Amino acid sequence: MAATDPLPEPDRLEGAPHPRETPVLFGHAEAQAEFLATFNSGRLHHAWMLTGPKGVGKATLAWRLARFLLATPEDDGGMFAAPPPSTLDIDPATPVARRLLQLAEPRHFLLRRGPKDKETALSQVISVDEVRKMKSFFALSAADGGRRTAIIDAVDEMNPAAANALLKLLEEPPANVTLFLIAHQPARLLPTIRSRCRELRLTPLAPQELADALTQAGGDIAPEDRTALAELSGGSVGEAFRLTNLDGLKLYGALTRLFATLPRLDRPQALGLADLAGARGAAETFDLLVTLIDLILARLARLGATGAMPPEAAPNEAQLLHRLAPHPQAARAWADLAQTLSARARRGKAVNLDPAALLMDMLLKVDETAGSLALR
Repeated sequence: MAATDPLPEPDRLEGAPHPRETPVLFGHAEAQAEFLATFNSGRLHHAWMLTGPKGVGKATLAWRLARFLLATPEDDGGMFAAPPPSTLDIDPATPVARRLLQLAEPRHFLLRRGPKDKETALSQVISVDEVRKMKSFFALSAADGGRRTAIIDAVDEMNPAAANALLKLLEEPPANVTLFLIAHQPARLLPTIRSRCRELRLTPLAPQELADALTQAGGDIAPEDRTALAELSGGSVGEAFRLTNLDGLKLYGALTRLFATLPRLDRPQALGLADLAGARGAAETFDLLVTLIDLILARLARLGATGAMPPEAAPNEAQLLHRLAPHPQAARAWADLAQTLSARARRGKAVNLDPAALLMDMLLKVDETAGSLALR
């Protein structure tokens, strides 16, 4: 990236619309109904934590809620006051909606990762300086009156100093301010931050909802692939977008065909996948293959432990999983291996090991585990 190029938005999935630009939120009817009911009761909480798997629509919902609050007239208690709203929908042509789209709404603050000191790359964390900017914004905008909102995307990315500064703000919230905290892993946050927020938990999208959301984001999915994509993405449109862009369904199919040769690993097939992961400019493919290996191991462990077969994500997958995980002991072995391989992948990337060699080593460990289970 040249020094003069604008930095990418840290809360935008590459190649997809930003959440503020997403016109329709698919799914999550219960969460929306809960917020609307609380709003109409007159007891709106000052801080809402939107939780759930990454990519299911938390940021899209946060922008939807902020747009609703800023565009809905306040009830003055008069006899001619408008009836309570029955939907969160706001006409995109309204001035508030247009200003939010352009990041020009004076009553809204977006807190996200900023540039590093030299402003040539994005910081990996939200710093305390960014939180101080938000606090100053609320102090300066207080005279304008009316509701104010802020979106923090994502609160998981705050460093300790920023988290402590946010906690102070939550303990003494500014008047007429509603905060929306997007949290992918709320268990890692300070308990005191979580306790001062009301939670809206979003669940994975169903196959049809996922397909509709993916189409809206510019992705493409064949009807016959909807169930498989929902399984592999965990109902996350963000993950589904990555899978479709990188031929994830084909890669998972190749992995299941390779696993079908266990415990006598087909070396040519394994080398083919390793070479694919180690090709020049294939870092994203390597990351996806590591994710898919972890996923198939998790599916093996879950089937062995529960006996319940999830919907197939590749042809003949059910037969494969039943053969490799016929009992709880096998489930434990596959679960332990998943943890081991995940740690290996992190360490390998940290020290810049050859991706092809690293992936081949992981596949050999899978074969070794399958062999030991076959002898039991």
